Amino acid sequence: MFPCNFIKANGKNNATNRGCLRLYSQLEKYEGIEQEKMKTYSHKPEGYECPFCRVNMGTKQRDIIYQNEYVTAFIASKWWPNNKGHVLVVPNQHFENIFELPADYAVEIHRAAQLTAFAMKSTYRCDGISTRQHNEPAGNQDVWHYHLHIYPRYVNDQLYLTKGSQTDPDERAYYADKLRSWIKENI
Repeated sequence: MFPCNFIKANGKNNATNRGCLRLYSQLEKYEGIEQEKMKTYSHKPEGYECPFCRVNMGTKQRDIIYQNEYVTAFIASKWWPNNKGHVLVVPNQHFENIFELPADYAVEIHRAAQLTAFAMKSTYRCDGISTRQHNEPAGNQDVWHYHLHIYPRYVNDQLYLTKGSQTDPDERAYYADKLRSWIKENI
């Protein structure tokens, strides 16, 4: 049991309990923030056509490795030289960034990311996994739809020292088939 829940349940009045009560109060304030206030962090240009919304409308079906009512995971079209086959997980509904993203979508994004990580470890035989997520221009966001990157990592792969480049759809299909097959067999 989480210590605050135990302390709250037993009703003791001590310093730890008072700290937990302050934490509960802060959480209640956070939960009270209106969604409209959260939408003030928009940077998409007027007339922006979202490329990730097009994925969900069927233009890149071959690249999709997993999809449910909340999220779609697909092979990214931009790869880094030593980390081929990296995946993006996007919410099916358009949310520009973390400030707009509802918690139920965040949970599903991370479930899909974990599933993808297991599939990568098994099929790519990678040494590790990295996830990245960017918000706003200063945070290096360049697509105005929330998305989480999942990279296969290898010892000395120099991911952060190299630049990505566009890939061939047939090459992406190879990696998508591997991950999709693993997921189909394991869920």
